[in-house]
Amino acid sequence: MSNTDLAALQKTIVKCRACPRLVRWREKVAKEKVARFMDCDYWGKPVPSLGDPRARLLIVGLAPAAHGGNRTGRMFTGDRSGDWLYRALHKYGFANRGESFSRTDGLRLLDCYITASARCAPPQNKLLPAELKNCRTYLLQEIRLLKRLTVIVALGRIAFDTVFNSFRELELTSLPVRPLFTHGAQYALNQDQTLLASFHPSQQNTFTGKLTEPMFNAIFRRARSLIGAG
Repeated sequence: MSNTDLAALQKTIVKCRACPRLVRWREKVAKEKVARFMDCDYWGKPVPSLGDPRARLLIVGLAPAAHGGNRTGRMFTGDRSGDWLYRALHKYGFANRGESFSRTDGLRLLDCYITASARCAPPQNKLLPAELKNCRTYLLQEIRLLKRLTVIVALGRIAFDTVFNSFRELELTSLPVRPLFTHGAQYALNQDQTLLASFHPSQQNTFTGKLTEPMFNAIFRRARSLIGAG
């Protein structure tokens, strides 16, 4: 069963030490912390994916935030980007609640699975090409195991490129070249699966107005429409 295989894969991910630079950084952050979270026990390990093994919606982000996912141990949990994401997922029926605080808060994803281009928090949010390549092996396995995927939402250009590279490596796309990343772009990867592009809901984008909540919600409204139509 794919849910058993996915669970086993997440256990492997949590133990990963393939990228020495990322290992040093995530553990340093977890040890030193920041003042507002000084009383918290940081996760400080690769952050596993989460969601429904029978999901038709796959969300691919960049990497855990140093004091978000790297602290809480759950993707998009503990930072502002997660506030936007889980509100949108709940609004369009992909989550049972619109907020995420911890791994034990009762959040449940519905027909949705969340993963990332990299599972460790990187220094300055900058990932090296070799680190992305190392981590892509996990995404490749997830794509193989998520048998019902219909829509893939890529949050940010790096996630967008990661998704395309993964589908090309798996020989699951008929697109001859990498498509252009723009917010709201929609591409048919093959006859069954569609890629939607979104700006990442990072504070850099949301505070400057590059990404507004209506713009972000529109991505998940379209995902819901595509999945419903399918």
